Amino acid sequence: MTAAVRVQLLLSAGRGPRECAWAVAELAARLEADADQHGVSVQRVDAVPGEDHRTYRSLLLALDGARADTFAATWTGTLCWQAPSPYRATTGRKNWYVVARRLDPASALAPADRTFAEDDVDIVACRTGGPGGQHRNKVSTAVRATHRPTGLVVVADSERHFSANRRLALQRIQQRLHQARAATERDAATDLWTTHDQLIRGNPTRTERPRGGPHTP
Repeated sequence: MTAAVRVQLLLSAGRGPRECAWAVAELAARLEADADQHGVSVQRVDAVPGEDHRTYRSLLLALDGARADTFAATWTGTLCWQAPSPYRATTGRKNWYVVARRLDPASALAPADRTFAEDDVDIVACRTGGPGGQHRNKVSTAVRATHRPTGLVVVADSERHFSANRRLALQRIQQRLHQARAATERDAATDLWTTHDQLIRGNPTRTERPRGGPHTP
């Protein structure tokens, strides 16, 4: 049995005109219809709205299914929506370009896959080496905590009682995981905005047109 695959695909209008944001919406709808024919499910994970109703400057899609990887490849690169502008009747331009790029799920702007749970932490008592007298050196009041999913290890030995050091160690792990997630989200945001500037117009990898006559948003 073929294992299910998840692929994240970003559609971006770059810094193109408002028609490109319209093209993102039209291409996303076309992609969703095409995916349904290939047994691939599509979820809209995140979006940056465009200047006009039901348009997008960028749209992050999650594709799921055994064929998701192969399907995504057919929708990756520079996409062209070929249709007259619904906003400017006088313009002769009919080609509106969108970039479609696969994203590493770890860097995408999506909810964190891992949430903190105490059950994921191994707690081991150890002897403290800090000040506090002979009693502290003889009793294992310090705590070494290991977060199994990430391998993060912290030691807490500033308190006189094991329970207090345990609580402190868990707090430190939570704080470090939160900081790591925040850093990942900042990097992902920078990556997304960089993608907006990577749109290459002309020579598209895929061109789509309205079906059944002109379409307006």
